[in-house]
Amino acid sequence: MDPSEDIAPIAILMDELRSEDVQLRLNAIHRISTIALALGPDRARDELIPFLQDSVDDEDEVLLALAEELGRNFEEYIGGPEYAHVLLGPLENLSAVEETLVRDKAAESITKISSVLSQAQIEQYYIPLVQRLSRGEWFTSRTSSCALYAPVYDKVAAPIQDDLRRGFASLAADDTPMVRRAAAKWLAPLVKKYTKAHVLSDGLAVYRKLQADDQDSVRLLTVEDLIAIAEQLSPVEVKEQLLKQIRQTMTDKSWRVRYMAASHFNELAEVVGTALVREELIGHFVQLLKDNEAEVRTAAAGQVPGFAKLLEKEVVLARIVPCVRDLCQDVSQHVRAALANQISGLAPLLGKDATIEHLLPLFLHLLKDEFPEVRLNIISKLELVNSVIGIELLSESLLPAIVELAEDKSWRVRQAIIEYIPLLATQLGKPFFDESLGNLCMSWLGDNVYSIREAAAVNLKKLTEVFGVEWSKEQIVPKVVGMGQHPNYLYRMTTVQAIMTIAPSLTLEVIRDNILDMLLQLASDPIPNIRFNVAKALEIIATSFGDTPEGVQLVQQKIAPVLEALKNDQDADVRFFSSRALQKAHALEA
Repeated sequence: MDPSEDIAPIAILMDELRSEDVQLRLNAIHRISTIALALGPDRARDELIPFLQDSVDDEDEVLLALAEELGRNFEEYIGGPEYAHVLLGPLENLSAVEETLVRDKAAESITKISSVLSQAQIEQYYIPLVQRLSRGEWFTSRTSSCALYAPVYDKVAAPIQDDLRRGFASLAADDTPMVRRAAAKWLAPLVKKYTKAHVLSDGLAVYRKLQADDQDSVRLLTVEDLIAIAEQLSPVEVKEQLLKQIRQTMTDKSWRVRYMAASHFNELAEVVGTALVREELIGHFVQLLKDNEAEVRTAAAGQVPGFAKLLEKEVVLARIVPCVRDLCQDVSQHVRAALANQISGLAPLLGKDATIEHLLPLFLHLLKDEFPEVRLNIISKLELVNSVIGIELLSESLLPAIVELAEDKSWRVRQAIIEYIPLLATQLGKPFFDESLGNLCMSWLGDNVYSIREAAAVNLKKLTEVFGVEWSKEQIVPKVVGMGQHPNYLYRMTTVQAIMTIAPSLTLEVIRDNILDMLLQLASDPIPNIRFNVAKALEIIATSFGDTPEGVQLVQQKIAPVLEALKNDQDADVRFFSSRALQKAHALEA
């Protein structure tokens, strides 16, 4: 074999990685697995990896791609897991660069590699790497090292575990806030692997130090650490060891910390034990619901039903419902929207009478909210309330809100309400639906936004599935067919598209007796767009019903002749779609 061919892959890679063009360098990195395969395991270890180890001086996006590629089971190309530690070299260099995204991806790839390393490899190669990064001169490497403790902690011998705990504790006391922030972020996964004795001796000390940090960006990350530590302790120990920190976190002077506490409130409540929930957490939850920052109130509002599940009904009525009542009047629309999304979850907890007395007025209030998202959130979660109090009470106030949303000036709001109509239909039942919402559903077919007309057609199909073909034949089909005579071509087009959507849900009789004649008339419409959509609709009808003798007969007698005529249309699109429809129709006959 020619030695020059032998060198080719690595030489090409080196040339491309030295290219001026960033895109070329990126492409080269994405191909390193192919190049490693061409080189074979030995040369990949001896030539490719050392070369990559020296390629750290590049654009961030190239380094990010490299960090990602090395974490994609790359050990397979260099001889399998027993050589996986060789990849740690280039990734160690990438863990110390300035760009956060590259460092994070490098740490993620090192973590993936750690899962295939043996205990001997971890102790010989991985642990020294973690120690070097932890003692790095630049904060960047120390920051990266925080993520690397948890993955291997439970895979090494006890003396090395002691070293790891000490190493992590020194990172948590680092002078640089970025390193302490990383320590706060990665403490929770590490503490979960500690024995209870080590949680009490080491984990708590590190957590307390971080929880009292002067930087709120560090303190806010300790909320998840608090939950992880509380999980490891008994309720009595939580009260003894963590009560002070729980109080400080819930009443922190920084709203960002309180926001994190509110966001994770239910997780914390579930691990601290019922006694502490009653004695301490109810009061803190009420304070968070009344916080002077809207973001904190929004986060707390999202936790209402989850927290209420942990309390007795009387306590919910006495402490939580008054706060919910205040939040319904909140000045921030985001708080009201978050509450609207969650408030219905209280109904099953309170039961019918309490829901009617306390919650129903709040639903009705939120249904009249000026902000569409609030009204939508209420409507989307009505199933829970309906199952508790029944639709009669709801419907009186529900309808005006739906009609208002259906005519909202924002088409996205109109689209969202259309998507909820089938759900409402199942709840309201046929008579009520026909009387109140039937005309509304048809009016959307004439909307001036295409997405709404499209959603309206899909809605009619879903309603057919909910209420049955007979209902559709009486309520929907005549109105859709009527639109086929409209002077405006957009209405005629909507008719054809609605038929395309609904047809598979109807029966052959309804298609033959009520729809087909009008569709065949539109085959000679002056607008080419309508003619080729008719061809598409006829194709759908032929494929949906062509597997029965009656269907084949209908295709042969009525559909095929029209498609044959359309095949000679002057418009290319009409010819294309009619030919395709004919092919499918003939295939079915065959």
